[in-house]
Amino acid sequence: MEIHAETIREKLKSKGLKITPQRISVLEALYALQDHPTAEQIIDFIHQKNPNIATGTVYKTLDILVKNGVTTKFRTDGEAARYDCILSHHHHLFSAESDHIEDYENEELNRLLGNFFETHHIPNFEIQSIKLQIKGRFLSNTNSD
Repeated sequence: MEIHAETIREKLKSKGLKITPQRISVLEALYALQDHPTAEQIIDFIHQKNPNIATGTVYKTLDILVKNGVTTKFRTDGEAARYDCILSHHHHLFSAESDHIEDYENEELNRLLGNFFETHHIPNFEIQSIKLQIKGRFLSNTNSD
């Protein structure tokens, strides 16, 4: 997903965040890498163009972006945290064998989950959002005729 620096600036500004070169670099990396990158992948990407941005700065920047709703953070099976810059409601398809993650959107599933938890309350817990991680493996699209 290609995104322009001006769009990134507007995203930061809309969340009331100061526009810094570090924040722009982190968001550029997130959008360029697309496949729900780890912090290490983001750092490697940034250091190709900006080797002077400290690793700690990238981690702090990611924390700020998550805290302010610019990106989200989630984990896969015992893996390092992954980051997602797609904020629309969606779920994740995860293949442990290929370490590949894809977004999955389905309004019917969202309604089913919402309706389920409306009638099956969890005691002493307020649900703020529901996101599934569906684990499996991706099958090839080739037909053997």
